[in-house]
Order: sequence, then C-alpha cells, then structure tokens
Amino acid sequence: MSVFASPAAFAAALADLSAPDAGAIAAARARQAVLTKPRGSLGRLEEIAVFMAGWQGRERPAIGQGRTAIFAGNHGFAVHGVSAFPVSVTAAMVANFAAGGAAINALAGAAGMDLRVVALDLDRPTADFTAGPAMSEAECLAALNAGAEVVTPDLDLLTLGEMGIGNTTAAAALCTRSFGGSAADWAGPGTGLDARGVARKAMVIESALARHADAPNQAFETLRRLGGREIAAMAGAVLRARALRIPVVLDGFITCAAVAPLAVQAPGIVDHCLAGHCSAETGHVRLLARLGLDPLLSLNMRLGEGSGGAVAVGVIRAALAAHAQMATFDEAGVAARL
Repeated sequence: MSVFASPAAFAAALADLSAPDAGAIAAARARQAVLTKPRGSLGRLEEIAVFMAGWQGRERPAIGQGRTAIFAGNHGFAVHGVSAFPVSVTAAMVANFAAGGAAINALAGAAGMDLRVVALDLDRPTADFTAGPAMSEAECLAALNAGAEVVTPDLDLLTLGEMGIGNTTAAAALCTRSFGGSAADWAGPGTGLDARGVARKAMVIESALARHADAPNQAFETLRRLGGREIAAMAGAVLRARALRIPVVLDGFITCAAVAPLAVQAPGIVDHCLAGHCSAETGHVRLLARLGLDPLLSLNMRLGEGSGGAVAVGVIRAALAAHAQMATFDEAGVAARL
C-alpha cells in the first residue's frame, strides 16, 4: 500500500509532523549533567546524544539498526550538456554499488550501516524540465513512495544519498525556486564543469524556472516539475522517517535540496535531520543556512552517494557511546562535581 496515495496525502503528511519525545530529551539532559566531565565539555557530542534521545524516545539512544539508502535516477535535461559525464554513468555506478566497489560501499560498511540502493527507471529519464514538468503526478508519487518504502519502523538511524548524472542542476533549480536568488547563485561545477559549463547550467535552470513560473508554489508541484525521481525519493524518505520518528542524516547539496521545497511549506521538516557534512559544491553552505542546519563535518567532499553522511555516522556513534557508557559522578565515587 502506498504511503503517499495522492498529492493531497503527501500534503497532509507534511502538515502533520511528529515531535520528539520531550521526556526522553529531559532524561538525556539530566544524564549529561551527572556524567564524569565538566558540563558541556563534549560540546556538539552532547547535543547529538540529546537529539537522538528525543527522536528515539529513550534516555540512552543507540544505533542497533542503521540504514544508508541511495537512490538513482536519470534526467531529461541532460541533453543540454549540463554535466561532464553522459547519463550512462548512472547505471554504471549503480552496477558498481551492486558489486561493492564504490566509496559508499566502503564507507557504509565502516559506519556499520545496512546499504540499500534503489535504481528508479534509469532507462526512462525524466522529461526535460525546460519544456514541461519533469514528472507526471503518478511518476512523482511513485518516486516519493519508493523513498518511503526503504524506511522501516525498526530503524534507529537513516542516512540518505543519491546518484544521477546532472542532478546538481535539478538541485540548484529546486533551491532557486524555493529560496530565491538567481540560478547563478546556486549552480556549481558538479562533477567537474568549467566556468563555461556552469554558465550553461545556469541558463538551463533559468529556462526551466521561467517555464514553471506560474506553477503553484507547493512542495509536491515543485518536486515534480523541477526535481527527479531520486530527489523525490529522498524527500519521501525524509517525510516517512518523520512519521516514524526516525532520525535522518542528510548528505550533500543534492540531498539537502530534496527537502528544500518541503521546508518552504513546513519549516520544521528538518527538525529530525542532521546535516552530515558541508560539501564543496557551490550553494551548499547557503542551503544549509536556509534550512537551519549546522553540518557535523567539513571535509571538502563532493562525491555524493551519501558518502559524507556515512562518515558522519562515526561521529554520531561516538556521541552515543560517550552518553551511554560514561560513569556518573555517583557511580565513579567522585564527590565533587566538575
């Protein structure tokens, strides 16, 4: 059964966002206050532990079952030369994921995360969004539901990523429509465009924005007109995770752009999300600021594939280990609080 049976069902889910467990947050903060360390001395790690406690609904959160979900899709606007690589690379990389040879295979394994790769009609790219909507309503709903399907109630943490030649173009278009500015403000080199290529990308985005200027400024319409199957799938996964109160780690520019239209309509959509890292892609710093997210890492990464989010899981695991395993002052027999 589809989670998002219609655009109205998607809008209803976006209007009814769950909240973290206030009792678990209070209990986690109380525990932090009595651990054998000066209060606040573990900095952001303490905040992560409390964040995870609230969404998992327990004083001592843990990652027993974590999943990295990667969605792949192709884009019709690629005919305009907005990428340094042909669309055939998308399928080739999906095959590499399946063979275990990609960076995300290694990084998800190192993070102790179950890896799921979902290829979405790679032989049928979305329509060219400069000529019309990228997807029909049915196609967009199918992509949203493909994302929702990977989110199961047993998960303690979900990280998201993507693969799709040209999809920094779609991401920049979503950001421009959602948060304003010009296409040139959001368009970057992606997988290696030179200055002329970036300028061409910005022109393609401006053409698409003009084509859809009169479209309703609603999350579903923005996604279906300017997004892609893999981008809509990530949006669906984020929204489904929120319904199940599962914390989410967002990867780079494209993953964060997937929630941009949702954030315009429901700013609290990212309350259950952590930004895994700040990528080197143009626009990601600005996008994180608009979403109100402070990235855990800044390693000059720009690979995609959910790679930055997977690396950030190590930081989250460290935060939870310190929170759960440290002794309290009473347990350690330390009389004086630091």
